[in-house]
Amino acid sequence: MNKKTIKDIDVYDKKVLVRVDFNVPVIDGKITDDNRIREALPTINYLLEKGAAVILMSHLGRPEGVDPKYSLKVVAERLRELMPNTEVIMADDVTGKDAKAKAKALKLGQVLLLENLRFDAREEENDKNFCKELSSLAEVYVNDAFGTAHRKHASTYGVAKLLPNAIGFLIEKELNIIVGTINNPKRPFVGILGGAKVKDKIGIIDSLLDTVDTLIIGGGMAYTFLSAMGYKIGESLFDETNVDEAKRLMQKAKDKGVNFLLPIDLVETTAIDNVSDAKLTKDQNIDDGYMGVDIGKKTIKLFTKAIKKAKTVIWNGPVGVFEKKEFAVGTYSIAKALTKVKGTTIIGGGDSASAVINMGLAHKMTHISTGGGASLKLFEGKVLPGVDVIDNL
Repeated sequence: MNKKTIKDIDVYDKKVLVRVDFNVPVIDGKITDDNRIREALPTINYLLEKGAAVILMSHLGRPEGVDPKYSLKVVAERLRELMPNTEVIMADDVTGKDAKAKAKALKLGQVLLLENLRFDAREEENDKNFCKELSSLAEVYVNDAFGTAHRKHASTYGVAKLLPNAIGFLIEKELNIIVGTINNPKRPFVGILGGAKVKDKIGIIDSLLDTVDTLIIGGGMAYTFLSAMGYKIGESLFDETNVDEAKRLMQKAKDKGVNFLLPIDLVETTAIDNVSDAKLTKDQNIDDGYMGVDIGKKTIKLFTKAIKKAKTVIWNGPVGVFEKKEFAVGTYSIAKALTKVKGTTIIGGGDSASAVINMGLAHKMTHISTGGGASLKLFEGKVLPGVDVIDNL
């Protein structure tokens, strides 16, 4: 990788503006998973050790304007707990009077956290004036927010053009592991894709078919492929506009000699909340008035057999409605099978990462990405705008 990292820049006696990803789950005012905050600590601590004053910026959720429910104050509190020997100051706004005053007064060794970037609509618009306002707070810019590196926002893209810049340790780690593995996988190489919509994953399926030995498709998008093969899918999720794409991708797999695995039996029910109606299908066909909500027992055997033989596995997206424990059996089985892999296992963020963490299996995986959308772009072989804009060595 030829991008500047924080080890390539001089930060002594400088104010460093760091884009982090503190978009953590908050329920009833409490953070339920602080993994993203912990993952940012190596970069923050390194900058402080090298004699910098650190200004952190992040978004949280999708607020419509200023909304106290999405304030980063709860994150500032957790940061103080995780960094007991460091003074963590919280700004009341993003680039307003309070942020400017506190940034100006910030001393070396101190940390300032700006309020939620998305409280200002200009953030997502990559507004030039907003970029200037942010950049005026510091002398150096560091991007360590892997979870938003696929977005061309002011804090992830525009600011980088206005200041000397580098990537932090988290982005460096994510790139080295994900890109390094995909470019040079040990074989057999297995890709597992779940989730709801085919249209969101066409590019990645296309790209993976050029590199994997086996591609496993589960979750809601499997039904469009099954429909394209002529099976009945009842009331299951169906992407009518991409049936021809599904056929093309299956033909490509055949032409490339890729083992393309789809469910061979399913768990079906009349509605997601109707657990009592749930039953196993005999084959790939879903009964009229029913919808597929998980993979069945035969499919679990088929999928896990392929996974256990692998030397490299990447996984993005649950294979069932895993939020409901009755329909999480397939997703849990995939996660368990990954713990038996004698090789590299990469979980591409998002719901599959949540599933693995909730199951207590995170420590058995090689790498769990902090960014679902960003890791998908890398799986697809794309360049991330938030990385591309950083100066080369």
